[in-house]
Amino acid sequence: MANVGSKRLVVGAHYGLKDWLAQRITAIVMLIYTLVLFVGLLIAPAPMQYADWVGLFNWTLFGFPLGKILALIAIFALAYHAWIGVRDIWMDYVKPAGIRLTLQVLTIIWLIISVVYAAQILWGI
Repeated sequence: MANVGSKRLVVGAHYGLKDWLAQRITAIVMLIYTLVLFVGLLIAPAPMQYADWVGLFNWTLFGFPLGKILALIAIFALAYHAWIGVRDIWMDYVKPAGIRLTLQVLTIIWLIISVVYAAQILWGI
């Protein structure tokens, strides 16, 4: 019981099952999206032009931009998947809590900027 109270170690053992499950779910989302893109590439004309690439993301269903929505879901899944993995690396290998917290905050900022930038590109086409 030496790690109880104010002297408790800062660790992430309580994440466990939730993050394990989130990693698997985000991996499945990315796999499904990759398969959807692969099928789209298979049915696209052989020498793909810019308009063909844009068409992969601009398909709609009943006026709903489903291609962009699916791409955005895959981008969010990728970012969350990366967050869990990188956070675990920081927690496992960086022992000083202040440095670990700084690295985690920088990782979050980088991931948010990446998602916003990707979404901006996606919705700009």
